[in-house]
Amino acid sequence: MSDSTITPVFVRLKLSLLRNGLRQSGGRKAAYIASAVFALLFAALQLIGLIALRGHAHVESLVVLVAAVLGLGWAVMPLFFPSGDETLDPTRLVMLPLRPRPLVQALLTASLVGIGPLFTLCLLIGSVVAVARGGAAFAVGVVAVALALLVCVALARAVAAANVRLLTSRKGRDLAVLSGLVIAIGAQVVNFGAQRLGASGLGELDPAADVLQWVPPASAIAAVHAVGEGSYGLAAAQLALTAGALAALLAVWSRHLTRLMTSPDGSTLPAAESAARQRTSTGLGRLLPAGRTGTVMERSLRYVWRDPKTKAAWVTSLAIGLIVPVFNAWQGTGSVYFACFAAGMLGIQMYNQFGQDTSAFWMVAMTISSTRDAYVELRARALALLLITLPYATLVTVVTTAMLGDWRRLPEALGLSFALLGAMLATGAWTSARFPYSIPQEGYKNVAPGQTGLAWISIFGGMIAAAVLCAPVIALTIWLNVSAEGDDWTWLLLPVGTAYAAALTAVGLRLAAPQTARRLPEILTAVSKG
Repeated sequence: MSDSTITPVFVRLKLSLLRNGLRQSGGRKAAYIASAVFALLFAALQLIGLIALRGHAHVESLVVLVAAVLGLGWAVMPLFFPSGDETLDPTRLVMLPLRPRPLVQALLTASLVGIGPLFTLCLLIGSVVAVARGGAAFAVGVVAVALALLVCVALARAVAAANVRLLTSRKGRDLAVLSGLVIAIGAQVVNFGAQRLGASGLGELDPAADVLQWVPPASAIAAVHAVGEGSYGLAAAQLALTAGALAALLAVWSRHLTRLMTSPDGSTLPAAESAARQRTSTGLGRLLPAGRTGTVMERSLRYVWRDPKTKAAWVTSLAIGLIVPVFNAWQGTGSVYFACFAAGMLGIQMYNQFGQDTSAFWMVAMTISSTRDAYVELRARALALLLITLPYATLVTVVTTAMLGDWRRLPEALGLSFALLGAMLATGAWTSARFPYSIPQEGYKNVAPGQTGLAWISIFGGMIAAAVLCAPVIALTIWLNVSAEGDDWTWLLLPVGTAYAAALTAVGLRLAAPQTARRLPEILTAVSKG
């Protein structure tokens, strides 16, 4: 096969992969068509919206930011969705007599086929139309769109090639679970950003745009605006920067392709050596209590660190628990009581404790022969959670209080946070024994089919019960704040909330222990369905 015929072959290969993938099932075809229609409709609306902003005083800042976000999205896409494009794995081509340069050209052209490139193209065209003024600007816009699109695609390919060993492993596929974290945090950032822009206008984007106009691919779109303003030297520099970035990405991509297709895969040896070192490491165990309590705590903490879905749930809770109070305080619309959001998000991790073990729970079940065993098991799991939750909830509360400058309310905010955490530990332990459900290990679902009702009862029912249990501390907080002499006694809410949380946790564990010991067969059956 000559170098000149490689590119059309790879384009046909990409089209064949798309066509054959849709033939696998009607459901997959329907999902693909629906997602394509939604993506293209959204792109069309964005295109119309950008064109409608033409002539706005600060539209250039918006389009520069849009181009930068597109580049960021293409950079992280291979990490979170490695299975979305089978051609992202160049190791499938190692047996073919292909040279790196024509292979890069063919793969780059084939990468332009798909919904993602079309979506990106629509937004880039809309950005150019929004800022272009005059025939010269539109002419430069054609070059800018081509360069920006190629930079986005080459960036995704370079990232995929650099991480292909990870992405094609099980750990790499499990990394996709963390996409939920990106979506959750991104939604919060977009929400607060939209609120700020709605109040202050697009002018708020100017400082960020001044920096991003020198970051490819945003620099290509900035060049179009520069030409419209008559700054031809600036535009030439920005286009040259984008072209240089494209050349650098192609060189990096080519180098990784050469190494992947000529070097043996020795990734399993370091992994085995690392696993051996981890098995002999007992540093964590030496810091925990002796006996069953320490063993269970260590197991729970290792789940948080090693299990992809458990890790994703924890990281998401930690991130959102900080973002909500801090962002509201930063905007000047928050309250110290928003810090309780951190305790609430982390307290959810106590729910469905046995479902997190999945089918491995049978090994735990074999060690529980009495109510005492069940109590120690639940208590150790709660202590493992508290090792992370207590200092984190305290940190978020202190940071929120410092941002608002309302130090007088710090004791009551901490007391409420601790009371909420204790209530969620208590209800979480009980619902874990009474309403367990399975968490599938593969895919993105967090509830096994047929157990959605159990999940709703366990989580939302438990949260409602926790809110009811916190009512006495909430009522005391309100009374002290409205009372004429209550301000002098609000500091009591910290020890009262702490003691109340400890009492609730102890009572909840005592009530859940007999449920756990008595219902072991039902729990084992429920959590093993996934």
